[in-house]
Order: sequence, then structure tokens, then C-alpha cells
Amino acid sequence: MLVTSKELFKVSREKGFAIPAPNFIDAQSMKDYVAVAEELNLPVILALAEVHLEFISLEEAAYFGKFYAENAKVPVVLHLDHGMTPSIIKKAIDVGFTSVMIDASQDSFETNVKKTKEIIDYAHPKGVVVEAEIGHVGSGVNYENHEETDSRYTTVEDAIQFVKETQVDSLAVSIGTAHGMYKGVPEINFDRLHEIAEAVDTPLVLHGGSSSGDSNLNRCGLEGISKINIFSDLVNAAQNGINSEKPENYLDLKHVVSTNMKNCLRHYYEVFCTNRINE
Repeated sequence: MLVTSKELFKVSREKGFAIPAPNFIDAQSMKDYVAVAEELNLPVILALAEVHLEFISLEEAAYFGKFYAENAKVPVVLHLDHGMTPSIIKKAIDVGFTSVMIDASQDSFETNVKKTKEIIDYAHPKGVVVEAEIGHVGSGVNYENHEETDSRYTTVEDAIQFVKETQVDSLAVSIGTAHGMYKGVPEINFDRLHEIAEAVDTPLVLHGGSSSGDSNLNRCGLEGISKINIFSDLVNAAQNGINSEKPENYLDLKHVVSTNMKNCLRHYYEVFCTNRINE
């Protein structure tokens, strides 16, 4: 069933678990993620990043996403991830996405608020929920060098003020992760997570989940994060499968890719304790 994340996040905050938001880049990855969710009888958030529109258009994503979601026996959210362009975000809303992210985290606080409110004013009357980000989750390339990373931690004061001014539906916070792969395991600032979770009622989101360490991600799900985004680990699992199994033709290659990405997603459902939703 095609849903928004609103009710799912409410339950996640009550019971202490996170829902995976695997990024898809084509219809096959969408289909595979929904298949795993149905197998486990758990919800899934299908996420398409604006930067991946070179692989699949918004119209295609909405067409296939709605088809798989409406035929699924579990809740499925169709989410635009890291929307940078207002016209693209609004188009995603118009074609049937049930959740969108406005990422103005690199702008000033005031500009971030203004851009977020613009999207909320467009989305809410159409029944679509909105995610925003404060602080900044940077790249994992230079993560080992804290003097070079462009990540900026989210402050409690900013979180309180941002939620008050925007009434955003969910909030991505920066507490130590970064996008991409790390050299080593990042240090998560759980004290900051606890402070923000206690200060605002808005569900919290973690970006840059890949390679952040199972223990870290398990604690994030148990201690205040409602959604964790994953992508790099999924595509790396696919590539590792290709490298080890060496498929000899295209059809075998597609099977190897699907199998390994599904196994990776199953693993993260366990790490995030998503099955608590059924307790």
C-alpha cells in the first residue's frame, strides 16, 4: 500500500526502531526492495535522490513506484531524497511521490527555513509530507580527516527553532555520519542525538548510513532515529557479488545484483530493529 511516512514515524518513535530508506536508481531495485519488505512483513521507504534522475525520470519512478506500492501488502513510501531544486520537488509531488526532502542545509539558516516553508506550503495541501535537513551531512571521502570534512553538526538550538518556524514533518540531523564510504567507522555523537530527540517531537532522520557500523546504526534506531538512508552499501554489495560470482551473461549478472542487494537490505532491517513495529 502506498502511504506517507507520518504514521510509520509515529510508531517508530514510540517503539524505538528505524525504517530503512534504500535509494533506488531503476525499476528493478525498487521491485527488489519491495520484495524484501513483503517477505519480512515490514514497511519500506523507496528513495530516489535528485542526483540520480539521470538514471530514471520522476514520471518513471512514480509510475513503477505506485505500481509496486499499491500491489504490496506492506506500507511503502515513495520519497524524493535530497531535493535541491524547488521545481523538481514540486513535480515529484504532482506526479505522486508521497514524501519529499528539501535539502537547503548548505544555505543559511534563514534561507533554509524559507525554502522549507515554500515546499511545505505546496506539499501539505496535497497530502505529501516534507523532510528537511539542518547541520550538514558531508561526503565520506575525507571523513578520516575531521579538519577537511564539510560536515556540520546540528545544534539543539537550531533544531528547536527550525521545527518551530517550519513545522516540518521529519528532520535530518548531522551527528557524525557522512555520505559515501568511510575509511574506518565514524564516531556518532549519541549525546547530541539524545539532546535533539528530547528537545523536539519531530521524527529524526539519519543520512549517510552506509558503512557507519552495525552497532552505531542499531543504537541510532533504538535511541531516536526513525529513518536511516542507505545506498553505497547496497551498490557495493551488488559489485562484490559480481566480483566473487563472476556471472558470464547479462541475465546471470542481473540475478547476482538483485540477490546481493536484497541480502544487504535484509541485514539492515535486522540492524535497525524494524520488526519492532509488529510487536
